[in-house]
Amino acid sequence: MNIGMTCYPTYGGSGAVAAELGIELAKRGHNIHFISYRLPFRLSRFYRNIFFHEVETMEYSLFKYPPYSLSLSAKMAEIIESEKLDLLHVHYAMPHATSAYLAKKIIGDRIRFITTLHGTDITLVGNHQSFYRITRFSIEQSDGVTCVSNYLKETTQKIFKTNKEIEVIYNFVDTEKYKRTSKNRENMEFVDSDDKVIIHISNFRPVKKIENIVKVFQKVSKEVKGKLLLVGDGPDICKIRNLVSKFDLSSSVFFLGVQENIIPLLNISDVYMLPSKSEGFGLSALEALSCEVPVIGTNVGGLKEVIENGKSGYLFDPGDIDSMSEAVVKILKSKEIRSEMGLEARERAKFFDSKSIVPRYLEYYKKILNN
Repeated sequence: MNIGMTCYPTYGGSGAVAAELGIELAKRGHNIHFISYRLPFRLSRFYRNIFFHEVETMEYSLFKYPPYSLSLSAKMAEIIESEKLDLLHVHYAMPHATSAYLAKKIIGDRIRFITTLHGTDITLVGNHQSFYRITRFSIEQSDGVTCVSNYLKETTQKIFKTNKEIEVIYNFVDTEKYKRTSKNRENMEFVDSDDKVIIHISNFRPVKKIENIVKVFQKVSKEVKGKLLLVGDGPDICKIRNLVSKFDLSSSVFFLGVQENIIPLLNISDVYMLPSKSEGFGLSALEALSCEVPVIGTNVGGLKEVIENGKSGYLFDPGDIDSMSEAVVKILKSKEIRSEMGLEARERAKFFDSKSIVPRYLEYYKKILNN
């Protein structure tokens, strides 16, 4: 098939899923055409049948802001026709589903498009009063809609009061790629051989509650010698830097910025933390599980469908700093517990292996095309 794919190319779960899905589909012989303002961050190397089409926005004195969603629609319509696309698959509802709908109308309805909902496009952006009606409209006008968790499906139906049929297709991980090795710590000079390592990877948005990770680490560091690795960038970065400085943790907390390849970092880690206020799924947590890293997360949203509480990690209320700290210390102080939970984490990740999940997307594509 010739498949058009649109996502936010920035550091985050929806962009990562779209890029990884494109790679997996390309491996299976399909031609994937990414349509966005920048190449997605996990597509830095060349792939023979993955193509990128840049959306250019027009600067004009009457535009306070360049109309990206309209430029995206025009580009989608152009690529649908020039590359003879069979299908459009857009990730994150706003504005991608709206742009896909408009592109479909531009070319006379000769394309079908699928919208994958990821989380905050529903719970935060789409739920905002200024976007509510157009988000609902765009979901209902999609030829197919998928969600990354049952939680997100139920939340979408509740928020938008829609009867639209929604397919749950979980996020996935290539477990052959994301796996534990023993040599990566040798190249990490800032981590001592006797350090225990806690890691978090995200786009540093308020919903991630990264300040709670720092608060947990402050407690944990009184009992266990360790390092905290914060990977990524985003609006909360200055706030978190200030908190680290306030707690006098600068010598043991490392801000590593955006990292294309996170596998070596996961492989030197003992615990992954994701204390989000809300998660549609939690892709970074799944990638940690695949590298045998137990996850400390929260019992809200789709993360409950990923982490087996007490086996591959622990889930707590988002603000329960004390319980999170106790759980981290428990894992870090016991080599046996850490090892057992790591093996459970690996087994859990296999449930979401790309070999099982990606074929479900292909089946869904065929279903929508044949309707």
